[in-house]
Amino acid sequence: MAMSRIRILPEILSNQIAAGEVVERPASVVKELVENALDAGAARIRVAVEKGGRNLVEVIDNGCGMSRDDALMAIERYATSKLRQAADLFAIRTLGFRGEALPSIAAVSRLTLSTREPEAESGTELLVEGGRLRQVREVGVPPGTRVAVRQLFFNTPARRKFLKTVATEMGHVGEVLASIALAHPSVGIRLDHDGRMLRQWPAVSEPVVRAADVLGRSLQDLLLPVHHEGEGLSLSGWVAPPVETRTSGRSIYLFVNGRWVRDRTLQHALFAGFGQRLMKGQFPVAVLFIRVPFDQVDVNVHPTKHEVRLAEARSVHDAVAMAVSRALAGGEKGRWQPAARQAESPRVAESLPSFSPPATDCVPKPLSAAMPLGPAPRLSRPEGQGETVLPAPPSAASPGPQATLWPADRFSALEPIGQLHGTYLLCRSEAGLVIIDQHAAHERVYYETLRRRLGDRKPAPAQVLLMPETVELGFREAEAIQRLAGGLAACGLEIEPFGGNSFVVKTIPAFVSGGRLAELLRAIAEEAVETGFGEGLDTALDRSLKLVACHGAIRGHQRLSEAEIRALLEQLDTCENPSFCPHGRPTWIQFSLKELEKRFGRIAG
Repeated sequence: MAMSRIRILPEILSNQIAAGEVVERPASVVKELVENALDAGAARIRVAVEKGGRNLVEVIDNGCGMSRDDALMAIERYATSKLRQAADLFAIRTLGFRGEALPSIAAVSRLTLSTREPEAESGTELLVEGGRLRQVREVGVPPGTRVAVRQLFFNTPARRKFLKTVATEMGHVGEVLASIALAHPSVGIRLDHDGRMLRQWPAVSEPVVRAADVLGRSLQDLLLPVHHEGEGLSLSGWVAPPVETRTSGRSIYLFVNGRWVRDRTLQHALFAGFGQRLMKGQFPVAVLFIRVPFDQVDVNVHPTKHEVRLAEARSVHDAVAMAVSRALAGGEKGRWQPAARQAESPRVAESLPSFSPPATDCVPKPLSAAMPLGPAPRLSRPEGQGETVLPAPPSAASPGPQATLWPADRFSALEPIGQLHGTYLLCRSEAGLVIIDQHAAHERVYYETLRRRLGDRKPAPAQVLLMPETVELGFREAEAIQRLAGGLAACGLEIEPFGGNSFVVKTIPAFVSGGRLAELLRAIAEEAVETGFGEGLDTALDRSLKLVACHGAIRGHQRLSEAEIRALLEQLDTCENPSFCPHGRPTWIQFSLKELEKRFGRIAG
């Protein structure tokens, strides 16, 4: 008789497979353990992590604790205190109900569980290694529960090698805890890393204070309340006005019945509420809490419960979009009040650099941006990766600037004849009309200035802030800024850690206005997080220089004198690649006299 090809897996192996559904990385362990602590009624939770979670993830709470029997039952698969009958599975009211979470974590780690009920004289400690119970003993511990997960994936090396850098893993841990902190403002949460406190969210009575704690304290007075009550649906939360956007979706927090989710329907509803208020590539800042009947949402779509299925998805979508749109409209109406308009006037009227005749120094000065630059050096990259090279301008046949037709190919040979809408410079050449985008051109000048200074290892002139500005970033953004800090300092942007994820800005490049400093630093950090450092630090720094240059360049709708226009034209002559801004947009276009005459019917087509 042939031997059966189908076998029942050993329990240890099946537990490890189950762990693969629940435990993706250290942040997954943090999520499961903290959610269990919340379901246990904890008012204080401390999370300690070592080496990004590779060595240790420890969660300590002051919740209700467990008896010896319950502790032993908790490490068994399919054991839970949250379900009593089959119907409960389709009306989940708790967070960490999943029975195999704790045994799945124990299956791929060395786990210690210490717990005690408040009325008990002593507690219980369990030692579990690779899914096997090694020791049970009576111990003296405070009321509550402590779970220490050591050497995650020690027995599944193939999975351990897929863990990312310490910074990346801590970014995920921080993101998970931030979401939990938002949903539970009355619970104090603390995060330590390698023995140092990294972040703390004290318990608060006002949820908006916790929202500002997570999103950035500078937003507290700007957040617009969102509210909706309808049949079977409750919606609350906040959105930031469209001027406070981000370059990624990491500041979007959506909750369904207290559970943080990444739901496409809800995200689409949020964007629909913003309508045309968002520019392409910009993401809103939002915290929204949606509550629906528990039997109207399925949280078991995915093992990690980041996805949900709503029974009335269309009505929820429309309610969210309408509530967000209403909140934004109310905020915009308030901005038209005289006091609000007066408060905003400094931002509208902030000073911008103008131009003066060429100076001997090759670095822009405040309110004076004309200077010969010379060719910009190429930035070195890690060995074997070549060099960071600016893109060559396209040929005359390609889209963008045409081949230069004025004498000697010099911008300074052009004759300024006007300015269109305070944005485009109109210049006459011997061959026709040249139109220059003043912001794109000035951005190119500043970018090559910064590149040259960085390549020459000569610090750029900087202005010291009389009142250093503090900027708060997310976990990943803070790590990225720390890696870029040395290069940014050479460009005049000097920043120092100020505790947690906050940084204090001490100096800024001489040509940058301080009015939008937080926006600049946040944009640099978000860009670095999105693009990463895979191509090397120099490439990441080069992207930062483009943002600094864009921030410091003159904007559209700014009137320039003829002398200022001529100074900009002379600066363009010193650039290595004057035809394109650092982001690839053309700085100029040209209409030949022949083309103009053809358009006006002076010559045959």
